[in-house]
Amino acid sequence: MIKFSMKSCVQLAAVASLAISGCAEAKKKKPLPVPPPPPAPKMVFVAWKPVPPEWAAPNTQVPPLLPDGLRQSVNRQITPAQTTWNLRSGYNVAALNCTQPKHAEILINYRAFLKAHAKTLKAVNNKVDAEWRARYGAGFIKPREKYMTEVYNHFAIPPTLPAFCDAALAMSREGKLVKSADLQNFAARSLPSLEIVFDDFFKRFDQYRLDMAAWETRWGKDAVPGSTVLATSTNSTM
Repeated sequence: MIKFSMKSCVQLAAVASLAISGCAEAKKKKPLPVPPPPPAPKMVFVAWKPVPPEWAAPNTQVPPLLPDGLRQSVNRQITPAQTTWNLRSGYNVAALNCTQPKHAEILINYRAFLKAHAKTLKAVNNKVDAEWRARYGAGFIKPREKYMTEVYNHFAIPPTLPAFCDAALAMSREGKLVKSADLQNFAARSLPSLEIVFDDFFKRFDQYRLDMAAWETRWGKDAVPGSTVLATSTNSTM
């Protein structure tokens, strides 16, 4: 029979107490959870590029604005005679280029316009020649022809053709009622109505350039529209 002393009993009791306490602590501690995998990289869709108005060429030259807020144009800051002749020139461009059936009346009205105002238009042309001669001397023909080429090219800007033809049709219908004595006044109020077409186009093209600059800032010049790229602080918050 094994005998235990009081001291031994006390020691055994202490050991037992520690063992029980250790088991309790072991029960309280749970294993640490496995950390979740890192989130997948966030991808964003590259927006489509802004489109020039009327699908114009991206490098289209836009005339600057004048101090009065109007756009620089061959049809502004010119004499009354030049205004009348430029209207005739724009009318000519419309008669040649506005070939859709809905614009067929322009050519008919233009022929009638030339016939009705033949003498007045000849006088206007002589007046314009005199103004250019006064400015450039005997060699006035070359700068005048250069300017008139710019006038015709202005009226014939391809992206503006649909709106220009609509405006020219309205002008041609009003012109049927005009007397030769009032031709200059008719030109003074009608040429600006044609010019609005180009003002509107250039304004929208200016906005396209701003939109395009913002797109390039957000995505970069080499980004491919329609693709996906890694999100950044720039392209994911705009």
